[in-house]
Parts: sequence; C-alpha cells; structure tokens
Amino acid sequence: MPTDQQLLDSKTKLTEALQSAVASLQSVTVQPVPDDGGWATRLQDFAADWGGLLGLVFMAAIVYVLWRTLKMMPRTKPVQIKPQAKLKVGWDEIAGADEAKAELMEVVDFLRDPKRFKKLGATVPKGVLLHGPPGTGKTLLAKAVAHESGAQFFAQSASSFVEMFAGLGAARIRRLFDEARKNAPAILFIDEIDAVGARRGSDNNSEREQTLNQLLVEMDGFESTGDLVVMAASNLLEKLDPALLRPGRFDRQVFVSPPDVEGRHRILEVHTRDKPLAADVDLRTVAAQTSGLTGADLANLANEAAIFCARRGAEALTMADFDGALERVVAGVQTNTTLNEHERRVVAFHEAGHALCRELLVTTDRVHKISIVPRGTALGYVMNLPDEDSYLKTREELVDQMTVLLGGRVAEQIVFGAVTNGAANDLQRVAEITHAMVHEYGMGTTASGSASRAVTDANIVSDMTRRIRDEEQQALAYEAERAAYALIEQHRPKLDEFAHALLEREVLVRDDIDEIMRGVPRIERRPGATGLRIAAVESPGAP
Repeated sequence: MPTDQQLLDSKTKLTEALQSAVASLQSVTVQPVPDDGGWATRLQDFAADWGGLLGLVFMAAIVYVLWRTLKMMPRTKPVQIKPQAKLKVGWDEIAGADEAKAELMEVVDFLRDPKRFKKLGATVPKGVLLHGPPGTGKTLLAKAVAHESGAQFFAQSASSFVEMFAGLGAARIRRLFDEARKNAPAILFIDEIDAVGARRGSDNNSEREQTLNQLLVEMDGFESTGDLVVMAASNLLEKLDPALLRPGRFDRQVFVSPPDVEGRHRILEVHTRDKPLAADVDLRTVAAQTSGLTGADLANLANEAAIFCARRGAEALTMADFDGALERVVAGVQTNTTLNEHERRVVAFHEAGHALCRELLVTTDRVHKISIVPRGTALGYVMNLPDEDSYLKTREELVDQMTVLLGGRVAEQIVFGAVTNGAANDLQRVAEITHAMVHEYGMGTTASGSASRAVTDANIVSDMTRRIRDEEQQALAYEAERAAYALIEQHRPKLDEFAHALLEREVLVRDDIDEIMRGVPRIERRPGATGLRIAAVESPGAP
C-alpha cells in the first residue's frame, strides 16, 4: 500500500502535467477555414464571367430553331398542266351539266381564237366562279377546260394559302399569279375558294383577310392584266366576300346543279362505257330511280354495281347489281343487326305506314321498294320512284310529304298503342319542312301567310312573332298527323296486309305493292282546304 508521501508526490506530478497541457493549448493558433459562399456564389461568379457568351449562344439557338421551322414548312407549288399534256377528261366525259359546260366552252373558244372576239370589241371574262352542291362536277369541269383550252393551266387549292405566319398566304398568292402571268395566256384554277374568300369581318382571322386582300388586288388591281382567266369553285357562295363576286373579278357565276333525269342517264352512260352490261339493264330506269343524286353519286353507283357483279363472279352487270348498288348508296351497308319478333313487327308496321300513305296520296311519288332488312343506321326503309323531276312544291304537296313521314309513327300508335324512337329522323325532317314553310315560304296560316311577314333575320322579330310562328309550325305538323291518322284508320286492312307481307318476305317490290293496292283509289288534297278527296281509281301498273 503506498504511503502518504507517495500519494502527495503523485498528486503534485499530475497537477504539473495538467498545467503543462493547458499552457500548450493556449499557445495553439486556430486558422479559420475560408467560406466560398456555397453554390449560389459560384453560380453568380460563373454568370459574371460567361454571361455575354451564353447570351450569344442562346440567341443563335433561337435563330436556328426559326430557320429550321421555316425549312420544314410545306412548300406549295401550283400544279401546272401544259397544253400538250394528255388528260383523260374532255368535253365528252362531261354530262349532266350542259349549261355550265356551254359557259366554259365559250371561254375555251376565246382562248383558242381570240381574234374573232377582239375584232368585235369583246374581252375574255376575267373570272368564272363555279358554285353548287358537292359532287356536281365543278372540279371535273375545270379538268376538261385544262384539256380543251390549249392554254397553260395552273391549279391550286385555296387551303394552301391559309397559314399561321403573317404574310405567307399573301406571298403564295403573288407567287401563283406571277407563275401564271409568265406563261400567259393562261388559266388559273383555285379550288374551294371559300377557304380564303369568306366574307371579311366574319371572324378574327386577320391573316386570312390579308390573303383575301392580296387575291382581290391580283385579280383586279393596278398590276392586273387581261391575259389571265381565273376559275374558282365553291360550295358556299353565300359566304364569299361581295368584293370577290363583283364583275371585274368574277364576271361569270355558273351554278352547277344536280342533273335532271336526262342528265343522269347520260352520266350513267359515261360511267358504264368500260363496263359490260347485260341485256336486262335499262339505264333510263336507273336514272329515274336516282332523283337527287349528283354526278359523283352516280359514278359511285356504277362502280358499286361493278363490285357487286365481280363479287358474284358474273361476266356482265345486271339490273340486280344496280339495284343492290343503289340500296348501298342510298340506305347504307346491310348490317347484322338482329331484331326480336316484337321489334320486327314494329318495324314492319312502321314501314307499312309510310308505304300506305305514299301509295294513297296523289302528290307523292310511288313506292319502288319496301324493306325491313337493317341497312346502315336504319332498321327498315321505303324507296320511292318519282315519275319526273319536280322543283316547285305547293302547300298541299308539302303537307302530304309530312303525312308520309308521320305515317310510320302513326301506324305504331294505332297498332301498338305506343310509339318508339324509330321515328326520330322522320320527326327531324318534319321539323325542317314546317320551319321552311313558315319562315321561308310563307305557307303558314293567316298570321304569317303573307309575304310581308317574311324577314331575313330571325333575331329582329318580336317575341310574339316567334311564338306565333312556333304555333304555326306545330299546327302544320298536327295537320299532317291528322291526315295520316285518317288515311291509316280508313285503310287499316291494307296496313295489316303490307305488314304481314313484309314479315313474311322482308322485301316488297313494285309488283307486290301493286297486288296489295289493287282497286284502291288514290286521294288528293284540295287546295286551300285540309280535307281529302278521292282523285281516281288506278289499275296496278298505271303510270
């Protein structure tokens, strides 16, 4: 065990060691670590050193992107058709548009022999505007002009002039006219001109209006010349700017209407030249069945008939092929929709109601075929065969037309005590007819039957006038519905006979209809009255 003296010596040594360590620590100098300010400071220093160069690089990148964008934009060049080009479309291929064809042939004759006209002081029309419903042959007429004129022909769609970049559309207009003037005398054709020629102020598209202004200047401005003929086509004449339609720009406005029965016959002859026809094919009958169809529809009809013929492996087109093609074009493709027995009965009586009303009323066209085979969106349909093309309708004829449309719905109500949604399209067409009769034709009742009540803008009439017109539209629809009820209730056995024949055979043709309606008189509405009277008793097959 250590003595007290030893413990005292150890304590003394420990104290001296601690004092020596403290003295050593006090003599140490601490050097602080330099603070660089973190990543924010370093970023500021980098920006200060390289900011100018980065700005130049960024601006160069923007310039490169804009340059690449302009390079990638589509470059539209007018289609140039030279006189020696061998086109397949000539005057012989144009049928059913005799008036428009004659107008354009005069322009072609002027370009071929200008001296004959110039010695009389005549000048070539500066512009010819072809307008009319789609599919009537406006672009086809332009192709025939390109082939027959013997002049340089340039064609471009008006949609290629409409761009998001300011001034680009106007530049393309200038380029098109410059190209045409270099090859004068020339014909310049602009298809679907309503894309750029719509009335100014109708929208907020300043670029389109700037393009239209350039077109107006090129057609009749200080730099315009008389050795360039501008042709254009449009389906929407009423939307074009008045400055574009005035003489000096479009001197001639040619309406290309759907063909009449003789025009449809000639169109069918053109489109069946390269198709073998069987002995039973009567193109005049096909033309009579296709009232209202345009040239494009008839071309499609002939092509569909050829496809039907090839599908069954025959060598020549028959009348059955044209009938099948007409059903496909008018009613749509036959579907695989399966109806239960109750739905088949509803559809059969619905179509029987349409057919019965159409057969009874003198002013309506006779029925050509009735079918309850679903096609397209229709579960059944009635095809009519007009005796002739008609362009004017009396009030009685329009009411009879609505009576036929409501005949299917009325038949459902009489037979089943309820109506279905199958008459939705019929009701829509009835609403369109009543609206036109009251608002456009002045064929309402005494409140709006006079021409003084007609207005061009429905927003400037009073609420009372709107209410009266709504009531008159409803009254016209009720008048047609009452007539349909009277016809079907008086001839209920014939309705049942039509429906049962449809349920048994699904399709009824003209001979079947004549057999059912044998000895039944047709009925005529008296002008100025709402009643019906018997017109005549016709034998089956009578014209």
